[in-house]
Amino acid sequence: MSDESTANLADLVRVAAHRGPDVPALSFGERTLSWSQVDADVDAAAAALRGLGLAAGDRVAIALPNGLDFPVAYFGALRAGLVALPVNPSYTARELSWILADSGAKALIGTGGVLETAAELEATPQHRIANGRAFAELVDSGRGQPVPDGGGDEDLAVLMYTSGTSGRPKGAMLSHRALLANLDQCASIQPAVLQPDDVVLLVVPMFHIFGLNPGLGMVARTGCSAVLMERFDPVGSLQAIQERGVTNVIGAPPMFLAWSLLPELAECFAGVRLAVSGAAPLDPLAQRRLLDATGQHVFEGYGLTETAPVLSSTLMCEVPKPGSIGRELPGVELRLVDAAGRDVVDDDDDDEELLPGSDEPGEIVVRGRHLFSGYWPDGAGGPDGDGWWATGDVAYRDDDGDLFLVDRLKELILVSGFNVYPREIEDVLLSHPDIEEAAVLGVDHPYTGQAVKAYVVMRDGAALTAEEVEAFCARSLARFKCPTAVDFVSTLPHSATGKVAKARLRDN
Repeated sequence: MSDESTANLADLVRVAAHRGPDVPALSFGERTLSWSQVDADVDAAAAALRGLGLAAGDRVAIALPNGLDFPVAYFGALRAGLVALPVNPSYTARELSWILADSGAKALIGTGGVLETAAELEATPQHRIANGRAFAELVDSGRGQPVPDGGGDEDLAVLMYTSGTSGRPKGAMLSHRALLANLDQCASIQPAVLQPDDVVLLVVPMFHIFGLNPGLGMVARTGCSAVLMERFDPVGSLQAIQERGVTNVIGAPPMFLAWSLLPELAECFAGVRLAVSGAAPLDPLAQRRLLDATGQHVFEGYGLTETAPVLSSTLMCEVPKPGSIGRELPGVELRLVDAAGRDVVDDDDDDEELLPGSDEPGEIVVRGRHLFSGYWPDGAGGPDGDGWWATGDVAYRDDDGDLFLVDRLKELILVSGFNVYPREIEDVLLSHPDIEEAAVLGVDHPYTGQAVKAYVVMRDGAALTAEEVEAFCARSLARFKCPTAVDFVSTLPHSATGKVAKARLRDN
């Protein structure tokens, strides 16, 4: 836990402001806020949001790119006892409509484009505030007003929607307890991941759990500084690392892959002491190029939205191995179990989990204070009665006890670290009047890790091109979910129960 007791995640900002009021906290473009300024803005935002008539527990959607408005809106909502609902601002009307309706959001803070889309939706929030001037005016209206009691601990803090196997995203309910616990677990890694004099590059989107908690949350917990960037530009971000004195880089694999190809990498990374990649596996070749150029390892982590999110990291290992997800963090209990839910065991002792070195795979199940409280609204799908939650990922341990992912029990596709479930895309494809049947798979991609490939059976007499199919999907799906390849086939293989046999599609 941080030096001063915290129960509400926004307390971290208060503590940072108390310890170092004049320390630069967040920089975006030419503007920098100190921790005392951030704390004052969060107070004002909290009072202003409650001044709209919102009650404790009401959901506030935040559909913003990285910038100074996001952390103020986020921590302000939490300090007000509201529930923050981070949303990708690039979502289409179809995607936004479901999340706003399912969550029952009472307020939306978003870009102008998001607000235009939301205004046309049936379930649009009553209060819609645009970022920039309108949000600044809202914050100013709360200055000097009483700051409400924000609650904390088991109270719901964040409702983070993650793609569901049913085709509809599900809201993972993350309490203040869960988010703070995972920050404590990350802070327990030695040597320390972040120190008060560090400068962190935050270009990973804060509407994604990786940028939100291990990124923004750890910056606030540590009271260090962060350089925010709205979007990733390989050359521009490298220049920012060098010019802004960045010491810590938190990134996704496509970022490190792009940097590894630039000749100025070594010079710009000279002041970086720690680089961490997450959200998806990092290409070993890119990892090798980065090591050769900078002399530094890029450490990888593994986690899920439902686990707030970090479960393991190669920072826990003596030497990070390519392809490994490392070892579990302090405070994270992790088991490997078979299909029947039993621990994968060593032949010599039926009472112990598999010993390192057997390479026997099992599903990862976890337990700890960092786990979510189930899916919105009733907590379904959460940890079992003993506190264990099955991740759906399969892994094994090597001789040193390091973990390696093998496969997923679910059909998740990871595109640049964002979760994509085939069912959602297949539903969109099947809504096209000329498509009889469709199946979607994840395929390897050199830049995004994986990409979406669609197999389409057209109705008799129909004529479609791949470009037309891709354009049709783009009207209903965010860009990263859209197919980048379309194969037209006469039939799809089916199992005995009538389901599409995707394993046979992969084999073809």
